[in-house]
Amino acid sequence: MAAPGFTLRARAQDGEQLDPGMILNDPADPNAGNAKGDVTIVYFFDYNCPFCKKTMAPLNKVVKQDGKVRLVYKDWPILTSASIYGAKLALAAYHQGKYSEVHHALMGIPGGRVPEDKMRKAVAGVGLDMKRLERDMKAKDAEITTLLRRHGAQADALGLAGTPVFLIGPFLVASALDEAGFKQVISDARARESN
Repeated sequence: MAAPGFTLRARAQDGEQLDPGMILNDPADPNAGNAKGDVTIVYFFDYNCPFCKKTMAPLNKVVKQDGKVRLVYKDWPILTSASIYGAKLALAAYHQGKYSEVHHALMGIPGGRVPEDKMRKAVAGVGLDMKRLERDMKAKDAEITTLLRRHGAQADALGLAGTPVFLIGPFLVASALDEAGFKQVISDARARESN
C-alpha cells in the first residue's frame, strides 16, 4: 500500500526535470489544513472518481482532528471530459476564495460519470458569484490549463496510474484510505522524519 519514498521517474514535457519542491509547494495549488503542519499530504484526485469521493470524509476528519497536517490539492482530471470541466470550475472558484466549497460540492455528487450540468448545479449551491465564476473560467483558462498540465506531468513523473493517490510525507499511497489508514500513514511519516 505505502511505499517508502517517492521518486520522479520521468521528465516534464519540456524536457526539464520536475522539481519535487513544486509538487509540495506549488503556489498555484489550493491548500487546506495547517499551512505550517509537520506532515504534508498531496492529494491527486478526479471529480469523477468514486474512490476519491470515498476518501473525502475520513481525510477531512483526520486533517481537522490532527491539526498539524497540511493538505495540498492536485486536480488531476483523467477520467472523463466532465472531469476537466469540474477541475476548471474548482480552480476558477479558487480566485473567489471558494475552492474548498466547490471541491466538497463536486466530491459530494454520487457516482462516477457525473455530467457537466450536474456539476454546475452542485457548484451553484455553494454561495459563490456564478457570473464571476464564468468570467474567471474564461479569463484564467490558460493559467488553469497550465496548472492541470503541470499536475499531469507531476503524476506522470511519479509513475501514477490512477486516482486517488496520496503523497503523505515520504510515502506514496495509491489507494483509498479510511480514517485508520490515514492516521497510520501520518504516524509513520512523523516517525520517519524523527529518525
